[in-house]
Parts: sequence; structure tokens; C-alpha cells
Amino acid sequence: MHISNFHNIKQTSILLLLMLVTASLQSQQPNMFLYIADDQNTWDYGVHGNTQVDTSAYDNLINEGMVFMNAYTSQAICAPSRSQIFTGLYPMKNGCMANHLPVKNVPDINDYLNALGYEVVLAGKGHIKPNSVFNWTHHFYSTKNRLLPLNKVEAYIQTATKPYCIIFASELPHGPYPAKNSYTNKPLDYDPSSKVSKANVGKYKSGYYQNIEDDNKQLANVISMLKRLSLYDESIFMYLSDHGLKGKWSVSETGLKIPFVVRWPKKIRPASKSNQLVSLVDILPTWIEIAGGVPNAQIDGVSFLALLEGKDNPVRKFAYGIATRQNIQKCYVFPSRSVRDSRYKYIKNFNAFEVYKQNLGNNPSANEFIKNGAMKFKHKPYEELYDLEADPYEKNNLANNNSFKKKKEMLSLELSAWMKSQEDFLITHKMPLIKPTQHPLDRQSKWNKPDARLIGSLTDKDYIPVHY
Repeated sequence: MHISNFHNIKQTSILLLLMLVTASLQSQQPNMFLYIADDQNTWDYGVHGNTQVDTSAYDNLINEGMVFMNAYTSQAICAPSRSQIFTGLYPMKNGCMANHLPVKNVPDINDYLNALGYEVVLAGKGHIKPNSVFNWTHHFYSTKNRLLPLNKVEAYIQTATKPYCIIFASELPHGPYPAKNSYTNKPLDYDPSSKVSKANVGKYKSGYYQNIEDDNKQLANVISMLKRLSLYDESIFMYLSDHGLKGKWSVSETGLKIPFVVRWPKKIRPASKSNQLVSLVDILPTWIEIAGGVPNAQIDGVSFLALLEGKDNPVRKFAYGIATRQNIQKCYVFPSRSVRDSRYKYIKNFNAFEVYKQNLGNNPSANEFIKNGAMKFKHKPYEELYDLEADPYEKNNLANNNSFKKKKEMLSLELSAWMKSQEDFLITHKMPLIKPTQHPLDRQSKWNKPDARLIGSLTDKDYIPVHY
């Protein structure tokens, strides 16, 4: 045999072997689905106690999968929450540390899963920038209404030749809330985090409930589609809300704690429960491991595949939280950070009224906004400590209780170490002003009412250096 022919046969054999290995790997790679509800409180589900609104599709998921009782976002805002899922990094590190801010040029879900043979499809709400970072295989959305374009997703699935990860990013129950709805004049007073009566139910509540019901119907339609395509029992299906509505923008449990359930037939025992801590940054490394890869050490998250497989050992010791209160409609300078372990939670409010004078600098205008932030949240102390087992909604602050001094000091040190690892700007800047993309501190709007003398008083040099 001529030597060149031998080399051609050898190269062809290697190529065929690689094709067979790839085909074998893909045959073992399950398709993965994630449904993201937008702005829904952890307790606003029938199975979690609220029987005043229909969440039957979610309730069925709970009966068929594993519910995580201690799942967290690290920031209770839409874009920062999604940034964690799509990068596996906390918002301070990925750059989306305030709403509407772009992520840095970091590897994302498409880079990691594409390398493992997957296509990644986003259907519905994007709300995370810039588009150049997220090289989706497809981004399907509807220009006519707020509902998911399921017809486009189904058409894609029917022609897909590779395993895929599809993210259904709902715009519900996020506002706007319909004024005309089926919940008007019905009891809407369920809220285990505080006492509520029919007299002080928010005006938005009936519309919020209507949006929850509409989202439940949409979730049911997604599941029905997957069943019709014979995918539902052969795939992984995850559901979560990006953060709570009541605690939005804060580091309170009502904002950071999220509903999270995973359904994976033949792998997950139905109606099972995990009390272990998991975070949104953990979803991407879990997907990577399920797809046959090894999560990158640079990712902040850790895989919780072992929990899905029935093991109950902790995958993480701590869950962290951040809040900036800037670049949102009602904007203030009031940054907070938090950390919780299996039982206790520690919060530090860096511009609390009791310490704000230490944050003042040489810029009179900036000082005014720093003072305004402290005054707005005058009731918030510098340090907070809660026993979440006994006090799940953070009513009894133990920070000044000497019996918990060691626990507070331990969590404070852990929080500082995490902030340093994230290169948090609070480590190097006394009280930073974040350059806004939509909601300047010094601009008057229907949400923001600065004193007339402060309107237009800030310039670019007053803000910390940023990546955008």
C-alpha cells in the first residue's frame, strides 16, 4: 500500500472514531430547559401556602421533581439575576452589579455549552447586555405581546440536530399589571413575611395575581409542548423566579430567596426536597457537568449535580447578596452586602445613617446624595444578624446581642473575604457613585425627586471608573 494512502486511511479512521465518540457523547447528553418567572415572591405558589392564586403547573412540578428550599440569587434585580445564570459569576465580577448595566467581556453559557456540543436558545426576555457577549444560537421573542413565542421554539426543536439548552425567559408576572383582571374584589392578603389586611393590600396586587395566573398558563403550555414532542420525560426541566417582588433591590430574604425546582425523570426522586444552599451561579456549572464537561475553576458557582443524584452533602457553605440601590427608578446611594450560612445571615449596610458621615468626601454634590441615601433608609442599622431558622423574615436583629458575637464576627470576616475575591468597589472606594445608564441620581423624573439645586450637579468625574 502506498504510504500516502495509508495516511489517508489513518486520518479517515481517526475522524470516524472522533465522530463516533462525539455521537456517543451526544446520545448521553440530555436536553436541558429552564423556565424563568419574573418578579414572583417565593411564597406566591399554592404548594408554598398561597391558595389565592392559581399556580397548578408549578405545583405539579414540585410533585414530580426536587424543590430547593434554600435557593438564592445574589442580587434581587432582573438583569443582575440573569447575569449570574448566564455567566456563572456574581454580578460584581461579571460587571452587571446594577440594573441595566452590561456584563464584561467574559465567557458565558454559549461558550461553555457550545464547546460541549450544545446549542443554546433564549426564548423571551433578554434584558441583559451587550448582545455581542451572548452568542445565542437563536434568540426568539415576540414583538406583538409579552408571551413566549412557543411556535418558534417548537419549529427549532423539530429541526434540531444537536443537544440543546433552551431558556424560557418569561416577562410575567413582572408589571405592567392589568387594571381589568379576574382578581378584583377577591382576597389578596396572603403574605407570611408581614401582617396584611384587606384594607392595606397594594393597588397593584390584583394585577400581579392576574399576571401570576397568566404565567402559570404559559408554563403549562410549555410543558404541554414538550410532552407533545416526547421531550418532557427525557430531559431536565428547571423552574425558578429571578427574585422576589417584595424585596426587590434589597438584600432581604424576601428579595434574594427564590423558588427553585428541578425535574429529571429516572434521576430525581419525585416530591423530593433539598435544604442545602444553592445559588443562581451554580446552575451553569451544573449544566456543564451534566453535559459531560468539567466546570472552569474561574466560575464562581459550584455544581449541585450530586444533590440531584440524591446525595445530601453541602455543595456550598455560604450564599452571598449585594444591593446598590443605584440606576433604578427610585435611586439612592445605599449599598449593602450580605452572607448567610446554613442558619444565620449577616448584613452590612455601608451607608447606614449611623456611619454615613464617615463616607463623606470633598465633593459637596456627591455628599448630598450620600446623605440622602442614609436618610432614606434611616431605620436600617449598619449591621444586621438574623437566625433564619427561628426568624425567616428577619424581624429580630441579633447584631448587638453578645450571645451571637462570635457568629457575627465569623460571618463579617467571610463577607469581607468574598468582597475582596470579587474586587468589590466598596473595598477601594469610600462610598462610590455608579455611572448611570438610565436613572441618574441628579435627574428629576416621576420616580426620582432630587432637590432642584442638585439637578444636573454630577459630572463624569464624580463616578467610579467602570467597564462601560
